[in-house]
Amino acid sequence: MSYDSEGKSNFIYTIISKDVEEGKNGGRVHTRFPPEPNGYLHIGHAKAVLLNYKMAELFKGKFNVRFDDTNPVKEEQEFVDSILEDLRWLGVDWEDRLYYASDSFELKYEFACRLIKAGRAYVCDLSPEEIREYRGTLTEPGKESPYRNRSVEENLDLFARMRNGEFPEGSRVLRAKIDMASGNLNLRDPVLYRILHASHHRTGDRWCIYPMYDFDHPFTDALEGITHSLCSIEYTDHRPLYDWIVENALELMPEVIKTPSQQIEFARLNMTYTVMSKRKLRRLVEEGYVDGWDDPRMPTISGLRRRGVTPAAIDDFTERVGVARADSTVDLALFEHCVREDLNKTAHRMMAVLDPLKVVITNWPEGKTEMLKIENLPGDENAGFREVPFSGEIYIEREDFMENPPKKYHRLSPGKEVRLKGAYIILCEEVIKDDAGKIIELRCTYDPRTKSGQDTSGKKVRGVIHWVSAPHAAKVTVRLYDTLFTKEDPEEAADEDFTANINPDSLITLENVPAEPALATAEPGSRFQFLRKGYFYLDPVEAKKNRLVYNRIVTLRDTWGKIKRN
Repeated sequence: MSYDSEGKSNFIYTIISKDVEEGKNGGRVHTRFPPEPNGYLHIGHAKAVLLNYKMAELFKGKFNVRFDDTNPVKEEQEFVDSILEDLRWLGVDWEDRLYYASDSFELKYEFACRLIKAGRAYVCDLSPEEIREYRGTLTEPGKESPYRNRSVEENLDLFARMRNGEFPEGSRVLRAKIDMASGNLNLRDPVLYRILHASHHRTGDRWCIYPMYDFDHPFTDALEGITHSLCSIEYTDHRPLYDWIVENALELMPEVIKTPSQQIEFARLNMTYTVMSKRKLRRLVEEGYVDGWDDPRMPTISGLRRRGVTPAAIDDFTERVGVARADSTVDLALFEHCVREDLNKTAHRMMAVLDPLKVVITNWPEGKTEMLKIENLPGDENAGFREVPFSGEIYIEREDFMENPPKKYHRLSPGKEVRLKGAYIILCEEVIKDDAGKIIELRCTYDPRTKSGQDTSGKKVRGVIHWVSAPHAAKVTVRLYDTLFTKEDPEEAADEDFTANINPDSLITLENVPAEPALATAEPGSRFQFLRKGYFYLDPVEAKKNRLVYNRIVTLRDTWGKIKRN
């Protein structure tokens, strides 16, 4: 994976190029991706990790993966495992540089003690509510905590006792002593450590105090030698605190901290008909709106993989979105376009009839089966051909027949002809209905002179439809996925819970769908284009349960985007 000339024009590339030219950090480039193991990665994370990875790749630098595992209340090993699986699937290679914030808890504790000794941190007994009250507002300065001027000895003693578990949660915190009158609220004596009596998925019960993100992240960046810490735009106001931590670490921990890490912010990836908050995605899972983190309707990497989206499509999408400084929302149609572009080049064409209508060819020789040779990928001879059985009873799509068609209708209707893909031209002679007036069968005749590729009839028929031989049909399950939400911005109304906008038709399951026999023996994980219906993926998770389930990856065109939603 590497950027083309357009990718190299983004502002982050420009900043790093200048740093390299000027010899900053010895000309080194070292980036990282620091996921929190409190949920599964989503497509917004894909943009972030690919950006960090590619910048290191472009400048022949290094790339780390580091788990920000500083909140044991929400973190689980399941999330660690899923994140690593997703990163490997995306093609990201961190070599031997896999780290955890918890690896250096002891060093961070030592750094906090040195901040206390330097008079730059103190233990505060204010409650969380009181800390917020004392912090002030954007227009009013904060008030100093009554505990701000404790002695170094008292602070060291209290901090050690916090570590030893002598105090309840919420009773004390360690705060940086910076400036309660600062125009940046993040510098008004931010909290560095809090008490959490919770077992950590890696360190167990060894710790009951845990560093805050704004303390842990810059220190760990500098500890790992990260030169360019690329993060999302919401951390812009946190950058002065990031710099304060790094500068103090360089001064107070010179034996381990050598790199003046630099934070650079870029816009997050937001997409229509989607939520990207891990907290909200977790709600969707835990409250049963979706069937797990890998539900194909989810924007998670595992969900997109389960749906059948390829890493190449995600890579293409993130490059097309580009890197900007200001937040914006990308149309889901662009993502789907990238998915189609990728699949169109490789997905073999197959036939499945999602809403079947039976057709009996009355002049077809009784009991005869003919094997027809049909190309797998139009225009690509290397993709080869397959043999498809044809008989006197077939299924066509119900929508491909109309009893009273409008003008310019080029499919099947009474007294009209249509070509069957790769087969013959048929003529509709009779329409059979049940007692309720529903069409249940068509009686047609075929013209033996019109075999596809060998047509000697001279007929000009504009309509071509797909079909499946009824006696040879495989029966598969098809899942039709649509957007999970009915509104472009599911969080648009401030007074409305986002779950109120969930699309009730986001999943339609079709059972016993007649399909080409080859679709019953395909390898799990195979991708196909069902002619005129979209791109589909043979779900490997369902295959383990001996179920033939095809997930629709994407339609052939952006049809849902043109539909007005209520």
